[in-house]
Amino acid sequence: MRCVEAWVKVRNQRPTPSFANWPFLDETDMTATADSSSENAKSGGFFSEFLRRRYRYRQATGIAFAVVITVLAVQWQTPTHQWVIAGAVFATIGMVIRMWASGHVKKDKVLAITGPYAYVRHPLYVGNHLIAIGMCLASGLVWSLPAYLVLALYFYPSTIRREDSRLRKFFPDQWDPWRATTHALIPRMSPHKTDQVGEWSFKQSLMANGEPLYVLGITVGLVYMWMYAQ
Repeated sequence: MRCVEAWVKVRNQRPTPSFANWPFLDETDMTATADSSSENAKSGGFFSEFLRRRYRYRQATGIAFAVVITVLAVQWQTPTHQWVIAGAVFATIGMVIRMWASGHVKKDKVLAITGPYAYVRHPLYVGNHLIAIGMCLASGLVWSLPAYLVLALYFYPSTIRREDSRLRKFFPDQWDPWRATTHALIPRMSPHKTDQVGEWSFKQSLMANGEPLYVLGITVGLVYMWMYAQ
């Protein structure tokens, strides 16, 4: 009995793991990850967790969608060279926007309102949509665009609301003027006026956000479909 009590005491004294150092987690996921185990037990498992905390699975679902339509397109021989070129144009614009945005953003340190953020509040998501549209066009699968629309409507509105709420909490003085003149996904015609000076950083884009890896993955997918295009 004393052995059991001693074991429980030692176990309770173990430090809580720091989720901030886990790879592939951003700031919006850390709090949710810390208590996900206990909530999973209460909610009934992964499916309920997926429905309730969909923002945690948005990125993984998008990557899985791109992989699936690429594989199916090659398997069913649906791509044509014309559609792959059209898709590559959209995807390239999306990748450039993501690279541009990721070199400006400094999560939870400074509210990024320069670069692409002077035109739209969520340029990374704009890039995501353009990349997804490009992959759908390149695949030649007629159902892929409606399928992506369903995924986008399911994941992005709640994700944007959550991120906007978090940014307003961290940067209340800068947030309200910026939001008042800058849309979430529809770019402004002229940049938001600010005294903030921001410079694009390749190191920030590569080390903090890993954007070149996304570019490599999308490029491989497009080249793969081009090789099997009719």
